[in-house]
Amino acid sequence: MAKPAKFRVMEHDFAPMGRSAAGMASESPVGREDAAAGPAIDLVHLSHQTLGDSALETELLSLFDRQAQQFAGRLSEPLQEGETRWRADLAHTLKGSARAIGAFGLAHAAEDYETAIRSDGPDIDARLGRLVAAIGVARGAIANLLGRA
Repeated sequence: MAKPAKFRVMEHDFAPMGRSAAGMASESPVGREDAAAGPAIDLVHLSHQTLGDSALETELLSLFDRQAQQFAGRLSEPLQEGETRWRADLAHTLKGSARAIGAFGLAHAAEDYETAIRSDGPDIDARLGRLVAAIGVARGAIANLLGRA
């Protein structure tokens, strides 16, 4: 019996948003959390999610940008008694949305905050600060990608 062929997807096989993913790595670090973390938006992942449909990529990024802006505003309000559940749910929703578009650094920050607030863990304010900062990084990358920067 023959072994199934192995397929390897190369970054240059995709051209999301009119750019090659490989080309994004050599661009300036605008929209990056840091060099080790990778891009704020993984364009190869986004292209996979949209089957390379650049109009759909643009629409998803625009929708996510509005959602992230609203969530950042709500989460930045002072924490009141009895709000931990909706804040955790908001972080959970943001985590899923961020993963869908390839904003993995943001998804990680949302998960970290969600876990901390659900368990009344330590450093909730610091984790919230990192989450809000990650939202800013992702939104900046989206603005750059959509030509709004």
